[in-house]
Amino acid sequence: MASEDRIRTAERPPVRPERYDEEYFLSACEGYAEFIASEGAHLSRRLRQAFAVAAVSPGMRVLDVGCGRGEILRHCAALGAQAYGIDYAPVATRIARMLIDDEATGGIAGVYQANARHLPFPSRTFDRVLMFDLVEHLHPWELAQTLAEARRVLRPDGRLIIHTAPNVWYDRYAYPVVRLVRLLMGQGERYPKDPRAIIPANLDVHVNEQSAFSLWRTLRRAGFRPQVWLDTPPQHRQEGLLFRAARHVLFNWPPFRWFFEREVFAVAEPEEV
Repeated sequence: MASEDRIRTAERPPVRPERYDEEYFLSACEGYAEFIASEGAHLSRRLRQAFAVAAVSPGMRVLDVGCGRGEILRHCAALGAQAYGIDYAPVATRIARMLIDDEATGGIAGVYQANARHLPFPSRTFDRVLMFDLVEHLHPWELAQTLAEARRVLRPDGRLIIHTAPNVWYDRYAYPVVRLVRLLMGQGERYPKDPRAIIPANLDVHVNEQSAFSLWRTLRRAGFRPQVWLDTPPQHRQEGLLFRAARHVLFNWPPFRWFFEREVFAVAEPEEV
């Protein structure tokens, strides 16, 4: 097994931390516009929805894995939780520490540069472990080790909260249909052949996008009892009756919604040993 891990690591090395530079966090990473405009006081729609799922409450110990700019830590502390953050990228920890220092937020216990595969905390420490927009950046072998670490540091009644995007079934199967329709409508310049190229930085850092099924299966294999579901951003578009009807069917009726909804959420509890 160890030799297999070495082979997989050699074939698919981790994304280099240098890929996650200041430009990435302040111009591409989810929620950057809200972060810049409010200095972390307001969350993007996606992060706000994921944070609501976590149901953080006063007195909880929370670990944000891949804490990025630190705004989730700030919101945890505002609720009275004791929040810790780790990130692989030196730039992220610098930005997060600057945010914390500026706010002088007492509930934030610390921000550390660390690898998600080796969490620097004792076992059974946290009530919540958060992984927001992290899974898609970890190769399968990395994700397996990261989930094992998350399970280790969670308390028996704790919960792992995951948000990841995009739903890989959307990119593989639904996006080509969407792109074809938009090309026929003369809007092709907004729909590159590779959907990851809509945000060019993702071409280099998205290495393991998930479907609801693949994430459920991965969590089960890691020793969790998961609940996994799909959602999609609000579509505030002025469209005709035909488009509105098609959108309602594609985003609400199985099996179409399994392919057309774009975001994957999970809440997972550790299995009893």
